[in-house]
Amino acid sequence: MKKTPLLFKISALCVAFAYTAQAQQPVTSKFSTAGKKVTVYTTAENTNYRLAKTETVNFTTNEQPKESEACIFVDPAKTFQTVLGIGGALTDASAETFYKLPKAKQQEILTNYYDPKNGIGYTLGRTHIQSCDFSSDSYSYVINNDVDLKSFDIGHDKKYRIPFIKQIIAAAGGKLTMFATPWSPPAWMKTNNDVLHGGSLKAEYDQPWANFYVKFIKAYEKEGIPIWGLSVQNEPMANQTWESCIYTAAEERDFVKNFLGPTLHKSGMADKKLIIWDHNRDLLYQRASTVLEDPEAAKYVWGTGFHWYVHDVFDNVKRVKEAFPDKNLIFTEGCSERFNMSTIHEWKWGELYGKSMINDFNNGVVGWTDWNILLDEKGGPNHVGNFCFAPVHADTKTGEIIYMNAFYYIGHFSKFVRPMAKRVISSSNRDALQTTAFINQDGKLAVVVMNGTDQNLPYQLIIKGKSAATVSLPHSIATLVVD
Repeated sequence: MKKTPLLFKISALCVAFAYTAQAQQPVTSKFSTAGKKVTVYTTAENTNYRLAKTETVNFTTNEQPKESEACIFVDPAKTFQTVLGIGGALTDASAETFYKLPKAKQQEILTNYYDPKNGIGYTLGRTHIQSCDFSSDSYSYVINNDVDLKSFDIGHDKKYRIPFIKQIIAAAGGKLTMFATPWSPPAWMKTNNDVLHGGSLKAEYDQPWANFYVKFIKAYEKEGIPIWGLSVQNEPMANQTWESCIYTAAEERDFVKNFLGPTLHKSGMADKKLIIWDHNRDLLYQRASTVLEDPEAAKYVWGTGFHWYVHDVFDNVKRVKEAFPDKNLIFTEGCSERFNMSTIHEWKWGELYGKSMINDFNNGVVGWTDWNILLDEKGGPNHVGNFCFAPVHADTKTGEIIYMNAFYYIGHFSKFVRPMAKRVISSSNRDALQTTAFINQDGKLAVVVMNGTDQNLPYQLIIKGKSAATVSLPHSIATLVVD
């Protein structure tokens, strides 16, 4: 694949681990276009543009645009949530694939994902507690019936996943905001005596399972991998053929209130950010409200996580932010399912990411986490055959690295929207042009504009009576950097 250099230079910013929730009410800040230009970076179908610098545009005066003009109106004075980070999941499958590659290819992947200057600058990571579907097998950290967890051992992870994560942290400049998620408790703790096929946590193991999270955090941090936060359960309403465990909203609330929250606090881990739900947008409001309307549960909860496997119900994200403005929202997982190498370059995959990220950020999310950062030529490895796409695939037989257009679509956010940036108003007067915008701590304004049509769409970027003219290419995404 032809590689296009990632040209935009941006300083690496440190993530503040003591992250504070930002209410959705706007905050006023000062911004001027005086002396600034607009640099446009583009990824477009049927071109060689992949995060490529395509033009630089000057501002002119345009106090009142005509209704016939397509416009993106940006108001940097109205700021909303603070960005935590953007990144992807660091799974067994990604780690195993990575170590099947030549050293040079490994370094290429690390640079392209985590270097903020020469790559797309990921700053957020998710990993799993025990095995998940994207592991080569099912495994546990404890032996059967060890209620006291004396046998707890993460030895399995030390072969691939832990070295992989440590290399990534180094590639990201020594800091990565990491959160962890369990797919299932050990089989003997569950009603179905199986880590697969759903089942629920037996009541008598509520406390041992809460202790399990603490053991995991301590073990990983001993290995030099700081854990910023954790979610209670991956997809708690999904009875899957792979590792899964069911919690009703009330069960999750009570587990957080009576066991997990107090256990984290008693263990000196009150600073760890606790995420509820971690499933699709469809039940998002019902799940969040059940937990967050209980003050004794809500006091332990940093925010609500969600996935995209029920698409387009974006207003459910907004409803949660409206109802609980002092709690955070984070996108915790998404991927394109049913891997098929023959469709890997179809443009729809990137546009799926662009649409989701624009809507999710506009509705209040502070972080956005893709699923596996790397998979092999089969869309795995995966011990139940649940093969999927990732933004980057590696042919482990030839060493070829394949970058899906999704990689570049995500990069239009992660490269230019850095941790601690604040979302600002970005309003389009044409349905064909979707947009969101952010102002970074260094004062650079990043405006993302996506065109999912077959048409060239000329438009004006307008900021308080100043206008910069450009054209959105067919099936493209662009980041306009005002600096």
